[in-house]
Amino acid sequence: MQEPEIPHNEAARLRALTAACLLDTAPEERFDRYTRLARRLFDVPIALVSLVDASRQWFKSRDGLDATETPREISFCGHAILGSDVFVIPDARADARFADNPLVTAAPDIAFYAGAPVHAPDGSALGTLCIIDRVPREFSDEDREALRDLAKMVEHECAIVQLATTDALTGLSNRRGFEALADHSLAMCRRMGAPARLLYFDLDKFKAINDTHGHAAGDRTLRDFAAVLLDTFREVDIIARLGGDEFCVLIVDGGKSAVAMPVQRFAQAVAAHNTTSERPWPLEYSVGTVEFDPAVHVSVADLLSEADRRMYDAKHGAH
Repeated sequence: MQEPEIPHNEAARLRALTAACLLDTAPEERFDRYTRLARRLFDVPIALVSLVDASRQWFKSRDGLDATETPREISFCGHAILGSDVFVIPDARADARFADNPLVTAAPDIAFYAGAPVHAPDGSALGTLCIIDRVPREFSDEDREALRDLAKMVEHECAIVQLATTDALTGLSNRRGFEALADHSLAMCRRMGAPARLLYFDLDKFKAINDTHGHAAGDRTLRDFAAVLLDTFREVDIIARLGGDEFCVLIVDGGKSAVAMPVQRFAQAVAAHNTTSERPWPLEYSVGTVEFDPAVHVSVADLLSEADRRMYDAKHGAH
């Protein structure tokens, strides 16, 4: 069996997949309609919207299959995302790359596979719209074009979801996007006993910037602050603008010692920004931090509320 290669842009691809806010979410009619349509159009027993995560493929929509995910190393979709066009295996049992794949030799007994990549707005391949048959078959140019068209429709739905969860000004996740991502991350922490910590930021003197220099200056300040956050924290950390001048970062698998260093780096990065910036006002902020406790923080809202209180205490104590 040949395992799929890792794309050259894997880090950026996984960031785009996370930003899409689709992994481990509930079924949605907006995606299910396309797997139903693909299954009927191509007369196949299985159609899937598959998202290729770091170590698994997870099915956002599935018609004709009970499984919700499979390991990435045995996935056909892991191969499909490596190219820009439809990936077709007419007879997997006669293909040396797949003949001994457990998805071929056992349920779901894949003989035929065709997958069209589904891309994020930045061009990264999130996964595929794919169809599967248990008997070998040919796939014509017209078939490829039809599957390609359906995949474009799925891409459009993905873009709509992402727009609804992204802050237009800074490009960070908005509150809705953050809560969705954080909910999945904290569920993982509960299952695995992994630590997590939330940092809650509030810009100081932001109203004065707007009042003195205008709202365009306020917008530039928000974008500058977001840029320093992105430059400082890890790609796997969840960074969001919650609204107004409030931002947060959720650090998973990081206790107090793991959090202290990036917080110090962030303070240094803000200081460096203020030194080199041509703006007549500095970036100033207050921050509250709270360690995730599954017994106390039943929901993301509980964690945000406590971090907000600690941020307010820090702001009140400093000013």
